[in-house]
Amino acid sequence: MASNAENAFETLKTTEGTEEGAGDWFEVTQQLINDFADLTIDHQWIHVDPERAKEQSPFGTTIAHGFLTLSMLTHLAGSVPSSGGGRLDGIVMGMNYGFDKVRFVSPVKVGSKIRANSTVKSVELKGSSVQVTKTYTIEVDGESKPAVVADWVTRLFFS
Repeated sequence: MASNAENAFETLKTTEGTEEGAGDWFEVTQQLINDFADLTIDHQWIHVDPERAKEQSPFGTTIAHGFLTLSMLTHLAGSVPSSGGGRLDGIVMGMNYGFDKVRFVSPVKVGSKIRANSTVKSVELKGSSVQVTKTYTIEVDGESKPAVVADWVTRLFFS
């Protein structure tokens, strides 16, 4: 008899290569950027000084920290449709396992709206867990290039 992890693996493996679609738009405000700067103690003027950024930045305004945009993935991913195949029996928890690859492709200007798109890159059975890697692309509304492209690895643990 197959374990819960093995059954989940068989279900999730069928989603490999599936484009899950786009999530909801989210506005990046100056307050959010300032709060992130305070938390990370990264107050570089390109992020927190709108007047100087307007005059000296090639972007004409402040931009979000790359790591702020990446950290928003936890929120943005929540509204991306899942191709997970429904409820998985015996699941105990999911855990962030890390990133295989992260690229900061283009800046996110203050006031921009961002959203995530997801594609299931790989599904692997790892003992009593299933490792799922998804490629997330964080789009910027009205821009031709994405802000971030990242391969996010999660582990699903089963009883």
